[in-house]
Amino acid sequence: MDDSTSLSDTARNTANRAAPSGGVLMLVQYCMAPAGLLVLAAGLLLDREEIGWAGAVLAAAGVALLIGRSIAVVRRSARIGALLGGALEGMPAGQLVCDGADEVVFVNAAFRELSGWRRGERPLDALARQFSDDPDSAREFRRLRERVRAGAAASAELAIPALDNHPPEWRKVQGQPVPGFAGSVHWRVEDITARRELEHVMLREQAKLADFMEHAPVGFFSVDQNGQFLFVNATLAQWLEAFPGDLTDGEARLHNILAAPPRSAAPYDLFDHGGGEQRGELTMVGLRGRRFQVAVAQSVVRADDGTIHTRSVVRDLSPEREWQEALRQSEQRFQRFFEDAPIGIALVDETGQLTECNEAFLSLIGSEAGSVINRPMADLIVPAEREAVSARLKSVQGGADPAHPLEVRLSGGRELTAQLYARRLANPVRTDGRGEAERTAIGVGLILHFIDMTERKSLEAQFAQSQKMQAVGQLAGGVAHDFNNLLTAMIGFCDLLLLRHKPGDQSFSDIMQIKQNANRAANLVRQLLAFSRQQTLQPRVINVTDVLAELANLLRRLIGENIELKMIHGRDLGLVKVDQNQLEQVIINLVVNARDAMAGGGKLTVNTTNYVVTQPERREHETVPPGSYVSIDVIDTGCGIARENLQRIFEPFYTTKEVGSGTGLGLSTVYGIVRQTGGFVLVDSAVGEGTTFTILLPHHQGDLRPVDTAEPRERRGSDLTGTGTILLVEDEDAVRVFSARALRNKGYQVLEAKNGEAALQQIETNGASIDLLITDVVMPQMDGPTLARHVRKLRPEMRVIFISGYAEDRLGEIDGVEVAHFLPKPFSLKQLASKVKEVIRDAR
Repeated sequence: MDDSTSLSDTARNTANRAAPSGGVLMLVQYCMAPAGLLVLAAGLLLDREEIGWAGAVLAAAGVALLIGRSIAVVRRSARIGALLGGALEGMPAGQLVCDGADEVVFVNAAFRELSGWRRGERPLDALARQFSDDPDSAREFRRLRERVRAGAAASAELAIPALDNHPPEWRKVQGQPVPGFAGSVHWRVEDITARRELEHVMLREQAKLADFMEHAPVGFFSVDQNGQFLFVNATLAQWLEAFPGDLTDGEARLHNILAAPPRSAAPYDLFDHGGGEQRGELTMVGLRGRRFQVAVAQSVVRADDGTIHTRSVVRDLSPEREWQEALRQSEQRFQRFFEDAPIGIALVDETGQLTECNEAFLSLIGSEAGSVINRPMADLIVPAEREAVSARLKSVQGGADPAHPLEVRLSGGRELTAQLYARRLANPVRTDGRGEAERTAIGVGLILHFIDMTERKSLEAQFAQSQKMQAVGQLAGGVAHDFNNLLTAMIGFCDLLLLRHKPGDQSFSDIMQIKQNANRAANLVRQLLAFSRQQTLQPRVINVTDVLAELANLLRRLIGENIELKMIHGRDLGLVKVDQNQLEQVIINLVVNARDAMAGGGKLTVNTTNYVVTQPERREHETVPPGSYVSIDVIDTGCGIARENLQRIFEPFYTTKEVGSGTGLGLSTVYGIVRQTGGFVLVDSAVGEGTTFTILLPHHQGDLRPVDTAEPRERRGSDLTGTGTILLVEDEDAVRVFSARALRNKGYQVLEAKNGEAALQQIETNGASIDLLITDVVMPQMDGPTLARHVRKLRPEMRVIFISGYAEDRLGEIDGVEVAHFLPKPFSLKQLASKVKEVIRDAR
């Protein structure tokens, strides 16, 4: 055995060591007693007493020497046994010596501990008990004992299962028959748990290393002197569209996977002229034809026996090239976004100097890159705002919240307002004089975004102007409605007075003056309604050329002899649907304004053309939608209109003429009539050069027959008397009193009601006798249209006349009631009587 000696070997070795030195003495000791006995026997035979005593003494001495020798041998044997036992006992491995009957000859403490030996238990049974929980270990231990019993040395490494999911313990058990002692066995048990754990760790690390080599992000291979593959990892094999075995076990050679194999090189070389260290880039070809660019590093190793193999590393450059291409495209895309951005972008370094900007920014300030790069950003701001802008930029550069934009005015060739957004930017890019970009030193710069607000500001002003015009229009409409009630009463009572005061009466002229001034006031009210687009229109399909031809003589008389009038009629003009009287009023108002602008004479041109809008056009406060229009241009060569006045020229009562020279309603009337018709009024003017008013009227796309919705005109001397019962509903007392008296004077029976509820009660009571309902539109509580709806449920055949200071089309649009008969305020006695007689006659 390796680290112990059997007892027989020990005794044998001890005897061999004692033989050379004590052989003679031992011979004397063993021969003295027999020699003494022979001498004693000779003395007795010879009967010589002295010889007998000498023999007895010699025999006694020999026996004494043998006894002493035996005692020494026993003592020496005991000491050797103790020495061997101590040596075996001190060994860390368990030691057990059994005789042929499996009886214990020797066992050390380590064996007891490692085997879990219990008193009264056979040692080998203790080992078998330890391995019994693991079937494989128990079976292997039984085989081990059988081999040892057969006289053969054997060993095995066996596992002892542990509890609580702990790793098992391992034992190495060895059995060695003792030579010269049949059936005796020397057993040795060793705890190898630590060694097995170390081996497991080493195997795991080796597996990791092998896995890393196989699946590393780079390829590894080795070839011999013939270029045949000795090793290929899985990564390289995958790139080559193969398995590692396809390359190492097949006929593939190194040069088979190279797109351009070297011509003057060995089979294991990658490049021409070879060398011990080879590095570079080349193209590899997979077994299925895939080509890819790689970077390789190869070392050629020459062994002592003369053989050659390589250590080669391969890196696939395809992803890197793809990343580089993607990065290049990304940079190009960013540069394109930067250059083509619709807003101005500028980069400013930590000193406040402009380092780079895009084309939109250069367009904003009207400069070239060479004149602004490396200039302080503050120089591009108007002087009045530089200090505030610089302070804001420094605060953002210092870490302040840049959430809110700053409105700035840029110094350039035109008046420009922009919104400035600032953000911190580390290491801004600086452009040198050659246009090359370079990074500045470490610092915090700014990226500035400029949004042109000039047009937006203009639109905001236009929108505010439009809102103001709308508000003024609503106010004018409301005022006109109230005035119409007053004027209706004034004109009506004048008509009643004129029935009693004939032309020869001295009061006749006074009454006529009152009526004429009331009619003038009514004209002003109509102009207010025209501006607010609430007047009653009587549209029909007309040709603008015909209207202008009829107006030509009147226009020449209006402008005088010192102004040249030129009328240019476009060919194939489309038809328009407008109120001809109102269109004539528009042309006259524009011509009169042009005349007043050319006090010293000039040229007035009226031009008509077809005008097609394909995209929405924004002009001042108007946006013209796509469509086909007839354009009427009124062009003068007068003094022009100042820019600050252009926003207000359509406001009612606004005028730049001297006091008493105008009412300020001319252009507001034009604006209201054209917009109510669905058209647009555009103005272009330059001070000292003249003004052009453009009227765009939409082409009429419907029925081309003229539509005449005008009320029948009064005929002098016609009979306006009649009979029938009329229910008159009016909340204005003066209007109701005048209307009732006028109708009674014409022979009608009139029932009066101050509001809709009272009228409805009378209809429910006397509904069968009422022939006609005349009702105001706007009344408190129940208005006219609501009353009409209730009446139609009770008397569907009853005719209704609406009277109102508002427009007829506004009435129908707001209340959803189909208006068959309408009489606008103010109206005269004759207009009221004529309308009533017409409606009653048609009903019968």
